[in-house]
Amino acid sequence: MKIIFAGTPEIAVPSLQALINSEHQIVAVYTKPDQPAGRGNKLIIGPIKQLALAHNIPIQQPKSLRDENEQALLARWQADLMVVIAYGLILPKAVLTTPRFGCINIHVSLLPRWRGASPIQQAILAGDTETGVTIMQMDEGLDTGPILYQLACPIAATETSETLHNKAAQLGAQALLTSLPAIANGTCTPQKQEDSKTCYAKKIEKQEAEINWQRSAEAIERQIRAYNPWPIAHTHLNEHLIRLWQAKVINASVTATPGTIIQVNKDSIDIATGKNILRLLKMQFPGGKCLSMRDVLNAKAELFALGSLLGNKAE
Repeated sequence: MKIIFAGTPEIAVPSLQALINSEHQIVAVYTKPDQPAGRGNKLIIGPIKQLALAHNIPIQQPKSLRDENEQALLARWQADLMVVIAYGLILPKAVLTTPRFGCINIHVSLLPRWRGASPIQQAILAGDTETGVTIMQMDEGLDTGPILYQLACPIAATETSETLHNKAAQLGAQALLTSLPAIANGTCTPQKQEDSKTCYAKKIEKQEAEINWQRSAEAIERQIRAYNPWPIAHTHLNEHLIRLWQAKVINASVTATPGTIIQVNKDSIDIATGKNILRLLKMQFPGGKCLSMRDVLNAKAELFALGSLLGNKAE
């Protein structure tokens, strides 16, 4: 098939690479415009554009696909299919109906669970034990189109958003290649999503990463894993901002005020929560690296006195 590929971040790379290695022809790659970053606001070339450049694939970077001229340009590729994963631009109806087989999306959840922008993080926050990827026929709704194919994978007890992202990226490429023959020969049977089972994965906001110690140790531990590597769960100890990278739940009753340091070990710190104890294993101070608690305590043991209270920044 002649395929247009649309994607921008790292999670889309395995799927594009899989298509490059396949018998299909990639006629064009669509990706968001280069973004300024760093102190000098230098334009940064995204991962998908880098891969397309390496393989001499034509690249399009429109600011919007609502423009009729951009829609006419897309139609001139005469594509059989448009494959979309984490592209970042809305596809209007005129684009959705342009390729012969329409547009499909690789969504990193088992739809209809976790429609929206942050399915990986929300699955971890909710304590889901399974997720996966869905190949979906795109319509004008938000991840509402019929399901063409799904692959499931377990969520490990220590899974972070980073490790699950990497797992889902590879799974998405696998699901894509598996589903393409049925799409091409017309034997694919779309299945309508059960809207009654829908839940929404809203965009993550940075302030959500601040820890509320009134919550259970289990919920906070999931928060730490879900916000790794961004925006990083954080708290304060007096005037010090602390970012938390790894922790462990200790099932034990506790009467101390949530957020209180109740035990300092040689390689961990125990914190009282609304239910059970959270054992901190890795943390980071501003401007520093993520360190094991053993290394942190070797350098800054005086900060972690028993009875100290973690929480919002002291006024």
